[in-house]
Amino acid sequence: MSLAEFLATRGEELISFRRDLHAHPELSEQETRTTAALVRRLQVAGLEPKVLNCGTGLICDVGTGDGPVLALRADIDALAMADECHTPYRSHIDGVAHACGHDVHTAIVLGAGLYFASNSPGGRVRLIFEPAEESVPGGAIDVIDEGHLEDVGVIFGLHCDPKKHVGHIGLRTGPVSSASDVVRVTLHGPGGHTARPEATVDLVTVMSELALKLPQVLTERVEHADKGPIRLVWGAVASGDAANVIPAKAVLTGTLRTPDRVVWEALGRLLDESVEQILGDSGVEWELYHRQGVPPVENHVEPTALWADAIAEEFGQEAVVPTEQSWGGDSFAWYVDRVPGCYARLGVHNGNGETHDLHASNFDVDERAIAVGVRAMVAATRAWFARQP
Repeated sequence: MSLAEFLATRGEELISFRRDLHAHPELSEQETRTTAALVRRLQVAGLEPKVLNCGTGLICDVGTGDGPVLALRADIDALAMADECHTPYRSHIDGVAHACGHDVHTAIVLGAGLYFASNSPGGRVRLIFEPAEESVPGGAIDVIDEGHLEDVGVIFGLHCDPKKHVGHIGLRTGPVSSASDVVRVTLHGPGGHTARPEATVDLVTVMSELALKLPQVLTERVEHADKGPIRLVWGAVASGDAANVIPAKAVLTGTLRTPDRVVWEALGRLLDESVEQILGDSGVEWELYHRQGVPPVENHVEPTALWADAIAEEFGQEAVVPTEQSWGGDSFAWYVDRVPGCYARLGVHNGNGETHDLHASNFDVDERAIAVGVRAMVAATRAWFARQP
């Protein structure tokens, strides 16, 4: 069966599979239903998926061969946020949504796997359905720790890009994403009455000053060290319960990002120094939690060039478009730290109306992108195996 025939007969099934995942999203490390659905579908195709030891996510080999394995990766978890789309397949789970396109990535890698189950890929392909990508440091660590990358010669992955139209695939050699860490600062004070702030430590004011000043002070320290840009943005602020009580505890939580790996490796020390500079004379006690997340994804030259040629042959040269380095982070970085690989940006915008960014509550995709993604994955696989001795 040709790939065109496969997509003509199975394309609607892949869309339905994606919609089912979209309606039943699961948070990081909780992807039991998603994992079970993938296992069932792969087993129906005669394959033997293996669930990861952590209990969610899986790997599944397709094809045969003694040479290096080619890996195709999808992430399967969703985000802790509301789905405000008005489609029949909108999330049925309050406060959880596939607003980053992981359901699309999953349907694409599943589609490539099902195609190769009945059409030889030319070697052995490993499907990686990674759990907990949205957590730190990401489910890629589980995949790697279990040894599923040891015999892999190259890895390919796709991520939805709502700024690109369906049929366009963004490629870039070198860094394509940024390092992403978690920062949490917990402040402690004596508390008191809002009628007498001078008699205590006004913790909310101190917290506000820290929220405003820390990104600026940290940026200045990084620039003083002649290093690249950083971006510290707070995502959660919590303190107090009553209007007339100065609280005794406040918590700031956010992400710290940089497109520069050298900067990423130095951020821990610079962050400590910056918090000390701001809070040293404030009268509060503090605890700084800094969890390194993922380094930038850095695409390798040869796999990127190979995929660009394969996409151009499959769709035409106009399908290959440049893409900027993103401020977003992705655990795909851990894979390409160890083996050659390429991470591409898949256009999912229908060309009409405004674009809805990743992680937006109204994010959705033009589902024609699923077939495009399958074709791109199959093209990369065939091209890579064709060049193997």
